[in-house]
Amino acid sequence: MKKFLTYLLLSIAAVSFLYPFYWMIVASLSPETEIGNLSFLPSSFTFDSYIQMFAKIPIGRALFNSILVASITTAGVIFFCSMVGYALSRMEFRGKNLIFYVIIFTMTLPFQITLIPNYITMVKLHLVDTYAALIIPFLLNSFAILLFRQAFMSIPQALIDAARVDGCSEFRIVYQVLFPNIIPTIVIVGILTFMNSWNEVLWALIVIREEQLMTLPQMVTLFSVGGRAESQLGVKLASAVFLAMPIMIAYSFFQKYFIQSMASSGLKE
Repeated sequence: MKKFLTYLLLSIAAVSFLYPFYWMIVASLSPETEIGNLSFLPSSFTFDSYIQMFAKIPIGRALFNSILVASITTAGVIFFCSMVGYALSRMEFRGKNLIFYVIIFTMTLPFQITLIPNYITMVKLHLVDTYAALIIPFLLNSFAILLFRQAFMSIPQALIDAARVDGCSEFRIVYQVLFPNIIPTIVIVGILTFMNSWNEVLWALIVIREEQLMTLPQMVTLFSVGGRAESQLGVKLASAVFLAMPIMIAYSFFQKYFIQSMASSGLKE
């Protein structure tokens, strides 16, 4: 009975979480007049909402921009944060612990606090309306630094010493010796960074004004609230499905690695 109740509660929780996504997809394929009925299945399926969405906004260009920005940001975070994590875990220098505590402290600060200073910096550097404005502020992530530091600390010092004896530079030690031993950490940092970059819309709304540089979340947001959807709920839902679909597809393929990474990336002192 205990096992039955456990699975029953888990099933109810899963249905309550998945049903809004299911309804969003079904409603986007329903005739406009039937969306408000909240029916489980429509009387007929139609792609009119998606056809109108592609006709009204340059969704293809926005998709390319999102993939480009999210991919470069993810690669940059893995590269730079791993170097910082290695320095904080295996190098000795004055103020190392203070720097680490400051990095941990920044995790408690919401992004909105640094919004204005970051924007002023982008204006001073003349990076507004460029891809760099969408990428540079997110190349360092305190949570990724923490994960890399803890992962490097779990590796025996003897492995690093042996690599140094063989003449490896610090870069080769990090990326050729240590990286193969922290694959779960790299996977989880990559997945979380890509998802956060993909879903970022507030910063994009502030620094990007040219339509050709807009990301998919920014384009969908402006499309939904800016009037182009012409109060057509089906078109708004179609754009929301198109925005969520790449992440849903990616997660369906990488969920095994994601769960393994979450389980094996425990924080160790």
